[in-house]
Amino acid sequence: MLYFILALFISFIISKFIIHYSHKHNIFIDCSQSSKPQRFHDNSTPRSGGLGIVSGFLLFLLSVFGLKLFIPTLLALLSGIFEDFNSFLTPVQRLILQTIAAVTAMWLLNAVIVYLGLGVYLPIVLGYIFTAFIIVGLMNAINIIDGFNGLASGVVILITLSFGYVAHIQHNSDVLNIIYIVLGSTVGFFIINFPKGKIFLGDGGAYLLGFITAILGIFLASKYNEVSPWYVLSVLIYPVWEVAFSIIRKLSIGKSPLLPDKFHFHMLVYRQITQNNPLTAIFILILVAPFIFYSTINAHNSKLNIGVILTFIACYTLLYFAMLYKDRKD
Repeated sequence: MLYFILALFISFIISKFIIHYSHKHNIFIDCSQSSKPQRFHDNSTPRSGGLGIVSGFLLFLLSVFGLKLFIPTLLALLSGIFEDFNSFLTPVQRLILQTIAAVTAMWLLNAVIVYLGLGVYLPIVLGYIFTAFIIVGLMNAINIIDGFNGLASGVVILITLSFGYVAHIQHNSDVLNIIYIVLGSTVGFFIINFPKGKIFLGDGGAYLLGFITAILGIFLASKYNEVSPWYVLSVLIYPVWEVAFSIIRKLSIGKSPLLPDKFHFHMLVYRQITQNNPLTAIFILILVAPFIFYSTINAHNSKLNIGVILTFIACYTLLYFAMLYKDRKD
């Protein structure tokens, strides 16, 4: 727990400093007057929460396992931090940095998914490609759900708690200490971001949390036969399905999946159910938590977790179209 407390303290203090510094020098600021469809805040706010979180991650340097993670983690942060500086990386440049971060972590930790459960194995080369795709995909998935105060960080906290329980069951103290650091750093940000939204994750913070969440899940699934890869997917199903559903939805109407719009699940929840920024996060976290809990206590059971995944997709999709129908009527 010492790692958790130290990481929370560092993340909280650095985030507070960044808020003061950003307003004083007008940097990292997300303008409240921007026309972005994902804007739901009324005050100009620093979007540099990733810097506070990664400051807590400095505790990684206290262990060999953490040392292997630290450089890839910085690369993940860098893939988004330029946007937070109001600078610019092309989508290809971002993708290259994210892929380098993913491959570096896979190599250093020897964490590659080759067993898909139910007796299905991948060739090692295909396993590397598949694992890198998962990591980069989840980095972008967390960025997509980062729309309301406490939503993305709250989801990551729930996922990290699940991974922590599984690491404890497997008696892996190295991974558990890293999870305590990730959890503490994220909570340090969360208590400033929720409910008032004094600081945002920004692209750097969202990519950072997506990366570390993905690599922890992949490590557990690749190292322990008792941890089903379907458990990892089940725990991550909300951000993963949000991305997949968004791509399918946009392609079905002839729109590029890369273009933002105002019809993501969390946006419809805001408009049609809560009409309140922090309540939107609470609503979705309450919706997601039982699925994560049930998967966690059945982490070994591939068939059950496939059932959880399908049930979540069905619930999400039915609720989505019910909200969309109401939204169009309005």
